[in-house]
Amino acid sequence: MNKTLDLTKTVFDLCATDPEIIRIMQSLGFEQIANPVLLNTAGRIMTIPRGAKARGIDMDVIMDTFEREGYHVIGKEGNRNE
Repeated sequence: MNKTLDLTKTVFDLCATDPEIIRIMQSLGFEQIANPVLLNTAGRIMTIPRGAKARGIDMDVIMDTFEREGYHVIGKEGNRNE
């Protein structure tokens, strides 16, 4: 498990450093993340926990999915382990 997902970082920053996050987020119901305009605008201020709250997506589901994909999830916002 050498990949890390920091829930305090913006969606833009996460996707810029690891484009695989886009595919995972799409599978979780964040289809608009593939739109470069939205990623470059809203993605610069939006975190995963804020986006999940806005879309009504359970953070436990998001964290479980990323962990299954081999990510270590960190960040105090929404992280059940901290």
